[in-house]
Amino acid sequence: MGIGTTRPMIRGFAMKISLNIESRRGDRTLRAMALRWTCALTLAAVVCGCSKQSKPQPSALGTKAGPDKTTSAPAPAPAKVSETAAKEPKQVKQKLITLGGSITETVFALGSGDSIIAVDVSSVFPPKVHQLPKVGYHRQLSAEGVISLSPDLVLGSTAVGPPKVVAQLKEAGINLVQVNDEKTIEGTRKRIAAIAKILGKQSEGKALIDSLDQDMKAVKQSTEVKKVLFIYARGAGAVSVAGQKTAADAMIRLAGGVNAVQEYEGYKPINAESIVSAAPDLILLTTRGLKSIGGADGVSKLKGVSLTPAGKNKNILAIDDLMLLGFGPRTGKALRQLAEALK
Repeated sequence: MGIGTTRPMIRGFAMKISLNIESRRGDRTLRAMALRWTCALTLAAVVCGCSKQSKPQPSALGTKAGPDKTTSAPAPAPAKVSETAAKEPKQVKQKLITLGGSITETVFALGSGDSIIAVDVSSVFPPKVHQLPKVGYHRQLSAEGVISLSPDLVLGSTAVGPPKVVAQLKEAGINLVQVNDEKTIEGTRKRIAAIAKILGKQSEGKALIDSLDQDMKAVKQSTEVKKVLFIYARGAGAVSVAGQKTAADAMIRLAGGVNAVQEYEGYKPINAESIVSAAPDLILLTTRGLKSIGGADGVSKLKGVSLTPAGKNKNILAIDDLMLLGFGPRTGKALRQLAEALK
């Protein structure tokens, strides 16, 4: 075999040896990389295992493992809000002006008194109303006094006036709502129901009407019809007597009595001759009226009174002004008092 032939063979053999060496080197490299990955994974597993074991585990007796024996209470769960409460809008308090004693009393009786920002001067019950601003008398209002308070609602009866002021209030954008002014028990029921509906207090209104009806059932009329004279007084110099078609006349009839004055309607100044001829068995006043003329002694000193059966027997009855004449929530209680006095 010649030298020329031998060299190619040597080169081929050398290439095989080189490839074999490279192959072995590649195997060692792969084995080394595999070993490194194995070590890394093992180390990670050890670290994770230690981390989990570091948390205290409950023992068989339910106590905490480790030295920490704290007994602090767990953090309270967050308060839950009911779906209903979450959906209910926040109610904004209305600014309300009430005109008329029975209107104001009814609003308070329904539980909405805290919304009232002003009243008229005839609103005298409950006592809290005396702390509120006054806007005049409901029959003789001034528009400016009402408008200046920027009320959300002005609530009164059909007696609110004068008409010119009512028109001015409406032109100014004041939300004026008027209910009936009937001086009857049925009118009182309707008035309470209407006010309750306006204020969204229907259930409270029903309870108030039920209470009125219970009082009416308790009114026990006397079998003997007696004559009653109602005297309206605001001081000794301002005394008048109630005739037909007045609130006092209606209350006297509802209690089972008869108005001693039959000759006229409305009110007229007191007259000695007419008082004597009326011959009342009972003289009826409001508590404020009685006080304004000096009590029972003051009544006896009124001209003609001492000559009547009521005056001779000092048969005098005084009932709270609004309770007696207002035809509001306490009307039934006033009738019970009056009916009892007529027995």
